[in-house]
Amino acid sequence: MMKMMTVAMIALVAVPALAQRSHAVRGYTRRDGTYVAPHRATNPNSSKLDNWSTRGNVNPYTGREGTVDPYAPTQPKAPVQPAQGQR
Repeated sequence: MMKMMTVAMIALVAVPALAQRSHAVRGYTRRDGTYVAPHRATNPNSSKLDNWSTRGNVNPYTGREGTVDPYAPTQPKAPVQPAQGQR
């Protein structure tokens, strides 16, 4: 009986820890002065299919449905240009 209770307690602690698929992101200000409010984001991995913004998924915190096509080609990011006088 004690062994079963120990296994049950370990399972109750371990399962929620393994299920953590998101993390908190602190608010920050972008270089262009835009403030981004604190929010939650999915943990990084190699899949585009499990992100909340991907079509077919729903953000559990906001209820918003994803709209991004995971199979669309990605656009390369433009290089950041240094501000005037910072060379």
